[in-house]
Amino acid sequence: MLQFETYSRGALAKDVDLSGAYVFGLDQIPVRADIAVSGGILSCIKRVPGACGLAILWEAGKAGRLLLPTTRMPERQEPYNLNVELARAQMTRLTQKREDWGLFDYANAEEINREYREVRAMFVESLKPRDQAAAAAAADEALARSVMLGEKMALFHADVLLERRKANSSSAWRTGFGCMVDLLATTEEYARRIYDTFDFISIPSAWKHIEPKEGQLRFAQIDHWINWAARTRKFIHAGPLLSFDQAHLPEWVYIWEHDYESLRDLIYEHIQRMVSRYASQPSVWKVVSGIHAYNSFNLSFEQLMELTRMSCLLVKKLAPRSRVMIDLVMPWGEYYARNQRTIPPLLYADMAVQSGIKFDAFGVQIHMGVPVDGLFVRDLMQISSMLDEFAGMGKTVHITACQVPSAISADAWDAWGGREAVPKAGVWHAPWSQRLQAEWLRAFYRICMSKPFIESICWHDLADYEGHYVPHGGLCKNNMEAKLAFKELRNFKTSLHEPTRRGKPTEPTGDNDA
Repeated sequence: MLQFETYSRGALAKDVDLSGAYVFGLDQIPVRADIAVSGGILSCIKRVPGACGLAILWEAGKAGRLLLPTTRMPERQEPYNLNVELARAQMTRLTQKREDWGLFDYANAEEINREYREVRAMFVESLKPRDQAAAAAAADEALARSVMLGEKMALFHADVLLERRKANSSSAWRTGFGCMVDLLATTEEYARRIYDTFDFISIPSAWKHIEPKEGQLRFAQIDHWINWAARTRKFIHAGPLLSFDQAHLPEWVYIWEHDYESLRDLIYEHIQRMVSRYASQPSVWKVVSGIHAYNSFNLSFEQLMELTRMSCLLVKKLAPRSRVMIDLVMPWGEYYARNQRTIPPLLYADMAVQSGIKFDAFGVQIHMGVPVDGLFVRDLMQISSMLDEFAGMGKTVHITACQVPSAISADAWDAWGGREAVPKAGVWHAPWSQRLQAEWLRAFYRICMSKPFIESICWHDLADYEGHYVPHGGLCKNNMEAKLAFKELRNFKTSLHEPTRRGKPTEPTGDNDA
């Protein structure tokens, strides 16, 4: 059992929010554990041996309230100081990424390196023998500074690589920016916003929408957007063809939940029908999405991988000109701590590559601001580090959906528990607003488009229509009035085509590269 003393304002914390908290083991893979807190002592009764760490929502000063991990540590009788361990883990990440990104070698990184030395000294001070409450207070200050520094490092590194990518025509993006369309939105203003701003559209094709009752097919709304994209010469990303998310599965399919062979045949027929109908009109087919996380039929690991292989091979056969994508949801894998019948996302991705499944790219979804697994708020350095994990997999990456809120009005949050649901999901710098949504969008897009293996980014909702994925997550209001984030996206897209700065001070001064 792991135990932590938790301190707040110089005393043991009376209340600790465990929303989103989970225990993880080797390679950051979540593990099953019972987490409870009493009298300021947080206990983690884990089901596996060995060193483990804890991820928990925590106040980090101006950086906000974020889901932050400790390092992995062995069990012991004496409780660890959670405040100190969170700061220790953040300092470890700073040190590792500072080396991975080569930030020693850039002339104009001196400010970052100086701040790193200052934060390191603050953390070392918290480790000196002293009262645990005082050590926690010093660690909290070091943590707040180090999280902000981590985001500054992530953006500095992104700007270095973004300038390099802009200057290198061979790594230029082909269909960089897109938006998922609302199948029910058919107004001219909606279509105009899409046409003027985005390079491609993502057309959702949930099985539940297409065949709500067995044998009753509905293609009209998908046909509308397929035809619109053909007229306007927009690239199309379509899918998912296979997803076990309850929002995507028709209810009648559950009849076969204990008959894998029949279920597999139904899936085969559905994919064959969809791809044959639209052939190679989509440039990218999102073939399987999130079956590593949503295992509604309690299928085995082997069965999930077989469905992945079968689906990708079928689409490759029917639409050889289209690119085949495997889409990952909840990329930090918190869900695995609650359901061991699922597969950690990076393990699933690695198995897809190593087992020789025929596909072309990974998709990754990143949503934040809702208090459910996978949507708790994390800092920019964690996002950048997670995306770096895909660099060595030999596949390109598409951000198939991303979104954060622009407001916290109570009415839109009723489904998640009202206004109080917002802080339980975490806070990035300040309460969500239009300005903050725009700032997050620009920072996130800078990080993503700086990575040479990422080809495109797709925002989830254009407008705040009913049925939103993240409340107030659209780029426009319900009346199609553009929000600040919409304008920021257009400005960022324009900036990518501006000439690179000559003699820019971000060139390395040593032999190492970023």
